[in-house]
Amino acid sequence: MPSGTTEGRPQRLVLYHRRETYAEKLDRNWSEILQELRILQTGLQLIGGFLLILPFQARFTVLDSYARTLYLVLVVAAAVAILVVLTPLSVHRRLFRRQVKNRLVTSGVWAAKVGLGLAGLLIVGTCSLIFDVVMGLWQSWVVAGALAFLCLTLFLGLPAVIVRRPEPTPIPETEVIRRLPAHEGEPGAEDGGIGPPRDIDAV
Repeated sequence: MPSGTTEGRPQRLVLYHRRETYAEKLDRNWSEILQELRILQTGLQLIGGFLLILPFQARFTVLDSYARTLYLVLVVAAAVAILVVLTPLSVHRRLFRRQVKNRLVTSGVWAAKVGLGLAGLLIVGTCSLIFDVVMGLWQSWVVAGALAFLCLTLFLGLPAVIVRRPEPTPIPETEVIRRLPAHEGEPGAEDGGIGPPRDIDAV
């Protein structure tokens, strides 16, 4: 069903109705990104905490050079991942009240993608380290390869398949732009009309 206009109002094809202004869309996107980062941060904290207590275990002293190197790489990766997830907080503080929430959303998307990739690396590396200590080197490589394939499938393959699935027949929705009542001194205030849209959200 092609898009068109009805009674002078633009139309677009949507699967469900969501009438919102650009500012409301940015607020919603930022809220969703924060939820993603909270979930990601919880997992990173669990893995990071596990890695931090390993040197204080008695068996840590018997690790060979390969296991020690892998451990140090994982510690650095965990620290970088946590810093990446915390980056949107610093960006938010810097851009607060500058009316550029679109930049904040962009930084949050970047942090979520990079943090997810580092989380996959930590999952694979930590399990490989555990299997190397408990069973042996080649077993740890097998587990690492299997988990790496699983991470790629779930993080990249599955979303790609879901995106390509055919959607149900869309329905037309007339775009409605909501405007705030005009205030004194603004255009439209003289005749009691509706003034221009005002961004009431401060980043």
